[in-house]
Amino acid sequence: MKELVSIIVPVYRAEAYLAETIAMIQAQTWQEWELLLIDDCSPDNSVEVIRNSLTRDNGRQGSASVEEYTGAGGQRIALVRKENNEGAASARNTGLALAQGRYIAFLDADDVWFPNKLERELAFMRSKGAGFVFTAYEFGDGQAEPTGKVVHVPAELTYRKALSRTVIFTTTVLFDREIIPAELMRMPEVESEDTATWWQILRAGYTAYGLDEVLAIYRRPAQSLSSNKLTAVRRIWNLYRRQEKLSVLSGARYFIMWAYRATMRRL
Repeated sequence: MKELVSIIVPVYRAEAYLAETIAMIQAQTWQEWELLLIDDCSPDNSVEVIRNSLTRDNGRQGSASVEEYTGAGGQRIALVRKENNEGAASARNTGLALAQGRYIAFLDADDVWFPNKLERELAFMRSKGAGFVFTAYEFGDGQAEPTGKVVHVPAELTYRKALSRTVIFTTTVLFDREIIPAELMRMPEVESEDTATWWQILRAGYTAYGLDEVLAIYRRPAQSLSSNKLTAVRRIWNLYRRQEKLSVLSGARYFIMWAYRATMRRL
């Protein structure tokens, strides 16, 4: 697994995006990857879209729950079908258990990577000797067209710094499994499981390094913004109190800093 990047994609109600997602991965300038598509009992035609997108490669093999395809460059593409719908955290953890690569990247099916995302991020990771890196990103509309609103990232994040800002976007992270223990990358099954995961890694003493270069687009349909804000407020407070076990006073202090930064990021 020397230089292999394992790309883990939870699949749920993603039929509109998956053909583009697969083509986007295949177009990466870094070609040493495997793609793990974790079907979380999606009720739409996601599985059929995946199969149709891959039939022109070298066919499939495997068990009833794992279909193995071969990409055009010889890469492994696995469609993993879960027996029960258990959410994004469980889907990503399933992918982690099956991953063969040294490096782990998460991608949500509706988001977009630039073609050089993996290559640039791997080079940055090596330059830092880091086990956990992330990048800047830009908001996109419902069609993933860039809106001009860029989220810049700090050069590094420690645990205390991370508590006051949720600047790490799941689709931009990259881990080195030779540095970050596997158990720390496993996502807890809580709301905002991605943020909870970054915090548990940083709490263990690791530092996350930010590459302030836009390498991804965060697709954000306009109609979902109000409900997302209210949900984010509740989730971040619950993380402070239940997951991180902060006191009301400490939680309130970090919450105020988080709310200010989250507001400024979206203006």
